[in-house]
Amino acid sequence: MRLFISALLILCINHCANAQWYEAQGHSVIMHGNNEQAKVLAMENALKKALLVAGASVSSVQKTVNGLLTQNEINIRASGTVNSFELIDEIYQGNMVTVRIRADIFPQDKQCFSSDYRKSLLITRSHLQHREQANIGEVYALDTKVMEKLAYQINNKGIYLDTKLLLKNKAQFSRLNNSMQAEAIKSLTMSLANMSDTQYVMYSEINDLSFAQDTTNGWQFWQEDVFTRQFNVSLYIYNGTNGELVFNKTYRDSAPWEFGRRERIDLHSQVFWQSLYGTAIEKVLNDMIIDIDENMMCQPTRGKIVQIAGNTLTINLGKRHGVKLGDEFSLLHLRNTITDSGKTYAGFNVSPYTVKVTQVSQESAKAIATDESLLGNIQLADLAVRY
Repeated sequence: MRLFISALLILCINHCANAQWYEAQGHSVIMHGNNEQAKVLAMENALKKALLVAGASVSSVQKTVNGLLTQNEINIRASGTVNSFELIDEIYQGNMVTVRIRADIFPQDKQCFSSDYRKSLLITRSHLQHREQANIGEVYALDTKVMEKLAYQINNKGIYLDTKLLLKNKAQFSRLNNSMQAEAIKSLTMSLANMSDTQYVMYSEINDLSFAQDTTNGWQFWQEDVFTRQFNVSLYIYNGTNGELVFNKTYRDSAPWEFGRRERIDLHSQVFWQSLYGTAIEKVLNDMIIDIDENMMCQPTRGKIVQIAGNTLTINLGKRHGVKLGDEFSLLHLRNTITDSGKTYAGFNVSPYTVKVTQVSQESAKAIATDESLLGNIQLADLAVRY
């Protein structure tokens, strides 16, 4: 019979929505015949492994792993880290106990090892929700130019992301989003992430480029009327490993449109970007970068295993992501669960193996098993995570 563990938590709704479950093994030596105490220590060891690969910090692990076994129940006092906890198996051999646990974990805010690395982000072409609103100024190319500028600024001003661009073709995100096809969005995201070798995928929708009805130049009848123009855009960032939404926010601003109604605007010129409206868009982009960095800082940096040879493997993280010689990674096996209704939920098995980086290039790194054993059951496309 499985042992269920209750968690006394201060929960945040947003964090719970992003929780994922992890399986891990823990070990402990049985001292003085005290099987129950050894079992608790083994479960704490397993939970610590699961928390670390999920992106928690050592301090948050110490706060979380303070369980006490009492009448088949472990009470874990945490602050927004563990959603649920379950003992799956326990094996006693000689003076050693080995347990396997399953924990539903969401990352601790801004306390994580994953902030050491830059995450790879694919930025796709935006979608003009009301294309006719771009007629004045013929600013149809805002769907690509705004994303180009955002990618450039993330790479130069941001801290935690490294971007790639997919602008030639429109993704089908907006159509799927408008019809609430969540599972199709997951599939699209995982496909794009695999194709571009990125960890996260960003979509966006430009919702409003309309003009206000009131002019801004008062009674100066000899001048052409100057109207205020809106800029409203929504961002969506998804995890490329499992297709789940990790960040979503809408931004808006407005500014006087200083150009003529029939004037065609060159979106590559500084005349536009130094205008009041161009400056308003730049301000929105700066706000986006701050929010994206803060929200993506503790998202896991997961490298995909692209080659295995004996006790050595290659992952698709390198110097550009912050990987250094000697860095150690835990290995995860992705195991998604599909419900009867067709919904997909992400899950991971934590491998008992750890690897240490021995060679690193700009785009990839080679790592060897820390105990020099053969990497049994490790497969291509499994994941490597800093612990």
